[in-house]
Amino acid sequence: MNKFKEKLNKVAIPAMNKKFGYKNALAAPKITKVVVSAGIGSFKDEAKKEAALKSFTQIVGQKPLINKAKKSIASFKLREGMVVGYSATLRGPRMYDFLEKLVSVTIPRVRDFRGLDKKLVDQMGNMSIGFKEHISFPESAEEDVRAAFGLGVTIVTTAKSKEEALELLRLAGFPFKA
Repeated sequence: MNKFKEKLNKVAIPAMNKKFGYKNALAAPKITKVVVSAGIGSFKDEAKKEAALKSFTQIVGQKPLINKAKKSIASFKLREGMVVGYSATLRGPRMYDFLEKLVSVTIPRVRDFRGLDKKLVDQMGNMSIGFKEHISFPESAEEDVRAAFGLGVTIVTTAKSKEEALELLRLAGFPFKA
């Protein structure tokens, strides 16, 4: 079993039951999915787009959905049907592997990191983290990087409030500012 999932089940859920007084363990909030997305609309040549696709695939561990432009915008030099980004929805074992890597390796590698801001969690109990460069992830070999791209990671929970989500994520190991 994954360390992250084990920590959630053995530490976070019992603590949540105790703090919020849920009737049973199934009433406690859980992480349902992780959505990872990257925008690469600024890359004009195919070599950079292919390199970005390869890096993104290595980071998320599955083939991503290719997002294309819905309409042409002349001021952005954008044509309908051009590739503008990639996205992937992670569930199950891949999600837990990604979250383990995110908490233990990627977030600490971010330069000048002092903890996650509590404002990253919205009122519906979901957390969105932005990375300016994908180089923070261990899969991206630094000598292979042609062009850096940013990533957005959204962690979707079943929490009913911001307070519940913050507590769940804190107990799961996310380093929030004090």
